[in-house]
Amino acid sequence: MTGQTSAHRYAAASVTTFSRWLPVLVLLLLVGLGTAGAAPDHVAASRLDSVRQRGELTACSTGDYRPFTYLDPATGQWTGIDIDLAADLAKRLGVRLTLVRTTWATLPEDIGRRCDLAVGGVSVTLDRAARAFFSQPYLRDGKTPITRCENVQRFQTLAQVDQPGVRVVVNPGGTNEQFARQNLHRATIVPHADNNTIFEELVAGRADLMITDATETRWQAKQHPQLCAVHPDQPFTFAEKAYLLPRGDVVWQQYVDQWLHLARNDGTYDRIAQPWLG
Repeated sequence: MTGQTSAHRYAAASVTTFSRWLPVLVLLLLVGLGTAGAAPDHVAASRLDSVRQRGELTACSTGDYRPFTYLDPATGQWTGIDIDLAADLAKRLGVRLTLVRTTWATLPEDIGRRCDLAVGGVSVTLDRAARAFFSQPYLRDGKTPITRCENVQRFQTLAQVDQPGVRVVVNPGGTNEQFARQNLHRATIVPHADNNTIFEELVAGRADLMITDATETRWQAKQHPQLCAVHPDQPFTFAEKAYLLPRGDVVWQQYVDQWLHLARNDGTYDRIAQPWLG
């Protein structure tokens, strides 16, 4: 008898509790149904939407890192692998492309403030990843020296490079300078602000070598017969190139990733890169 009474009391309490919460449950259900029905009007705004609405894609680039990006100071014309790829992205979005000059030092701050993405041989680093999003990588690379051809055997290792009297030229603000300052303690680091003319310092003998990305060493060696890339197939480091995007906008990041995936597999990337990289 006692067991039945306890069961009845438990059932009664459960009914009372359910009755108390029923209006809340109904309200939550109605709100949920209403939100589901109105989803297209309440999706969080993305840069993807604003780019389409204003009919313009703005891309930041330094303009000083061939073969990825170059701004001719005489003509104002932009060229490079990533410039052409950004144009393809704009075309697929159905908008015009506007290029914005930036610097390596201010690149992370300019994303989202001055432009929708950054292009031009941007290396994936944790420091940049803490301040912005990256697209999926599209190129594997790494740091390696470029020097006058007669000095190739002289600078095979970091230990050979890091010697008193060795002059290593760097472009300030980017990963080349970071690598040099982290790894070279006895060699002389020589800053040179203009990355477009930095290789002339090697040709003229005012610096002994530069450590930069293997892709750039290959391209610059083609432009300057006096210079040779040092083991570009076995660089000192592992690195990847990607596009830098505003932090937090997952929708925009996924769209750029999907475009890049298609471009890498439908022949677009190869068609654009082949004239530059061979």
